[in-house]
Amino acid sequence: MDEFLAGIEQLAIVRALKASFVAYPIVNALHIMSIGALLTSVWLMDLRILGAFRSLPYAAFIALLRRTAFAAFAGALVTGSLLFSVRAREYAAMPIFLTKMTLILLAGANFLVFMRREGGDEPAGGVAPVLAVLSLVLWTSVLFAGRFIGFLN
Repeated sequence: MDEFLAGIEQLAIVRALKASFVAYPIVNALHIMSIGALLTSVWLMDLRILGAFRSLPYAAFIALLRRTAFAAFAGALVTGSLLFSVRAREYAAMPIFLTKMTLILLAGANFLVFMRREGGDEPAGGVAPVLAVLSLVLWTSVLFAGRFIGFLN
């Protein structure tokens, strides 16, 4: 595994990222922007599921925020992968990084469970609020774990 991670660190795009004075800060800023958009859309969706913003049509509001969340997640995935690649071996050995990845997987699994249970114009039954609260906790935990990565070397 160490050889694989070392190989990632030696990719041409990664060496260019390391060598550039502006590329890494730009990728980092885009990652933060993507995370902000992702968490904002997730929070608004989950709050709507929990009963907030009742004046807004449920289906249209959720559909818009879901598209925003998917796009933001894609941006965070690409930029996060680039940030990871610069110090892949170091990050892969950090328990807080592994915790963040686990939390992302759990948040994704929670989303898949919600998608299977979702109804039409209003949230699906009694389990939807539980899934929404779990989503809020998981994605907020992802944010905190991500912030700790830079401080727990």
